[in-house]
Amino acid sequence: MRPISHFMFAVVSCLAIAHPTVAAPPEHPMYRVTVLGDPNTTANANAFGTSVNDLGIVAGGYTQVTGALHASLWAFGRQVDLGTLGKPEQNSVVQWPVKNVLGLVSGISYTDQLDPNEEAWSCSYFLGGNPNFNVCLGFLWDPATQKMRPLRTLGGTNGFATGTNNLGETVGWAENTVHDPTCILPQVLQFKPVVWGPGRDDIHELPLIGTDGSGAATALNDRGQVVGISGDCDNAVGGGSAKHAVLWDNGGAIELVNPNGSPYWNTPMMINERGDVVGFAGVPNDPVGLLTQPFLWTKKDGWVWLPLLQGDISSTASSINNRGVIVGYSSDANGNTHPWVLVHGVPRNLNDLIEPGSGITGPIFLAFDVNDRGEISGTTLTGQAIVATPIR
Repeated sequence: MRPISHFMFAVVSCLAIAHPTVAAPPEHPMYRVTVLGDPNTTANANAFGTSVNDLGIVAGGYTQVTGALHASLWAFGRQVDLGTLGKPEQNSVVQWPVKNVLGLVSGISYTDQLDPNEEAWSCSYFLGGNPNFNVCLGFLWDPATQKMRPLRTLGGTNGFATGTNNLGETVGWAENTVHDPTCILPQVLQFKPVVWGPGRDDIHELPLIGTDGSGAATALNDRGQVVGISGDCDNAVGGGSAKHAVLWDNGGAIELVNPNGSPYWNTPMMINERGDVVGFAGVPNDPVGLLTQPFLWTKKDGWVWLPLLQGDISSTASSINNRGVIVGYSSDANGNTHPWVLVHGVPRNLNDLIEPGSGITGPIFLAFDVNDRGEISGTTLTGQAIVATPIR
């Protein structure tokens, strides 16, 4: 390389003084992937990590050799089967990120009781079919007792629990006894967003937007803020139940308005301690939710659509940490699903950031949660629960 002349050096130096160089944003980190549990045993088939807290404790689910899906956590090299609210052959799972460091784990489980209304309920989407119409309830697992206990409803049959904070409060949704005409059969009963705790038997209902009849709370922080949805009863799995995305701030309901105007699938997935919210939302004329788009809502900037991976057409932002790192998953027109991590406003396929020799037997399929250390929980296409740890 030829040396720069003194003249050119002077010109460049003057320009640098007149127009200071703006540093490029740091690159995405690389990640080391750890497979949770023993990948050589069939007891860990079809496992996934939906939650990772700031202690590195991962929770999710795995399929037993009997075929039953059980809620599970992986902590300090050990796997713990959290059991069910019924017989061992019932299904249970931790489906949402659980962001406390107390060891409390919340999720959903079928019970042995049968639903007299024979509803499909929200759980059927996550726990597989429910041919016998077993009642599904939210649970809270306590490390002190090593047992899960059911969370009460609002007088109705079924419930669903998502996250638990460091104050011992758990959020979700629960049925009451109202037969709502906006329900789509087999759903019959209305359901409301609720907060359980901190007392063992505490439950209180959160208000909805306008004349909406049903809703759900999906995540909370330690500052009295909860996020979720408000809408019609519909079929209790989203769609018209998510007419409005909602932020409850110390009990008051604030609508997070989708600028596209879609009345479907406006669903916050996570809120961090700064009050930043991520999730997914529908686009106009797509009631079935095939083309949901990821969003970020902040008090400063309001609703901002997040960019998709190149070539993908539908996406979900599933979690955000207190440093603003966002993770999620998206799919292309052929149905191929890709995990992504967004840093400095730029999404990258997590599979492109994995160091060689990770030991996974297939590509990462979903990225569910990210903690403040940047560790990401998820699952591979071959059904391995994993955690991806940033190494740079």
